[in-house]
Amino acid sequence: MMHLLAQANPPAPMHAVTLGHYLFVSAAMFAIGLIGFVSRRNLIIMFLCTELMFQAAGIALIAFSRFHLNHTGETFVIFVLTVAAAEAAMALALVVLLFRRRESLSGEEWASMKG
Repeated sequence: MMHLLAQANPPAPMHAVTLGHYLFVSAAMFAIGLIGFVSRRNLIIMFLCTELMFQAAGIALIAFSRFHLNHTGETFVIFVLTVAAAEAAMALALVVLLFRRRESLSGEEWASMKG
């Protein structure tokens, strides 16, 4: 019974993914984040695009680290994620402050606030 379910030629494992594939995905994510950051005026979307750029940099660091068979890239990614978490917390606090004062999330409203 078991021999009827087994395939004669099973599909090949996916070993064809190279460093270039990871770098392409990373560059595409970074470009999408950069375009979104430059073209949008909503502060929440701008901060999400910043997070997308952080994640793209993390993918590139891990890909290079794996390619060179050391753990330096993973260590840097931990620091990048820590900075991204701190940036997200501060950004959320600033967005809430802006919304309470101006009732808007537009980037132009942020420029008009003076300390």
